[in-house]
Amino acid sequence: MQQEWIDLVLAIVAEVPKGKVASYSQVARLAGYPRYARQVGWVLRRAESFGQFPCHRIVHADGRLVEGWQEQRALLEEEGVRFRLTDRVDMAYYQWKEGNR
Repeated sequence: MQQEWIDLVLAIVAEVPKGKVASYSQVARLAGYPRYARQVGWVLRRAESFGQFPCHRIVHADGRLVEGWQEQRALLEEEGVRFRLTDRVDMAYYQWKEGNR
């Protein structure tokens, strides 16, 4: 994967403020590649090797968390994000409105 793409994705992720979340598809759209949501996931799975980024703030479009990442929920709750009874983030309330960029 090209370094330019990786840098762009991580720059967008770094903009998501505490207490808000963004979806993989949202990040892909902001990067100019609306069909690259899976590639965003690929970058984020390897983001630790690129530095410190708030990857825990990126969730599925329906508010589901990353499977197998037990710490994600706790990190979001520490920032004030609350969950529905279905264990999903309330995207209508907590989704980052990137127009505030």
